[in-house]
Amino acid sequence: MTIVEREGDKKVANLPYTFFLRAGDGGGNSPWTKLRSGSRVPVYVGKEHGMQYIDVGTNIDARGVIAEDGRFDITLNLERSWVSGEVEVPLDKSDGPVAEAGSTHFKEPIIRQFKTELTMPMRDGQTSEITQAADPGSGRILTITVTVNVVK
Repeated sequence: MTIVEREGDKKVANLPYTFFLRAGDGGGNSPWTKLRSGSRVPVYVGKEHGMQYIDVGTNIDARGVIAEDGRFDITLNLERSWVSGEVEVPLDKSDGPVAEAGSTHFKEPIIRQFKTELTMPMRDGQTSEITQAADPGSGRILTITVTVNVVK
């Protein structure tokens, strides 16, 4: 699987992922393969609670089911998030160490997010562009491409 991210004509990310699925027979015994990759980003949530960390990156849950005619139904749940700039947030005078240092603002990350859930019938050796979506805030376009290769 590959996630390609573009901003206009510029490719900003090309993220390949390879993982194995054990295809089941459709009787509910197909195990999920889960992949998590990313970072934890600190976000200030106030004097009482301090910092909270938010997971940012790629989460993939996938499984395969043997279908008719040599096909496989590939189920993919994908969540992708990224930090896209920052925004200045005003502070109260009583809002802790940042305010004591004389600053009246601090910078918080802007976290963008993309999610998709789908089931796609595919054959051995097939490559399909399964999703393409634009982030309305940034204009970034994400293209998800999946290739199935059966290992016997």
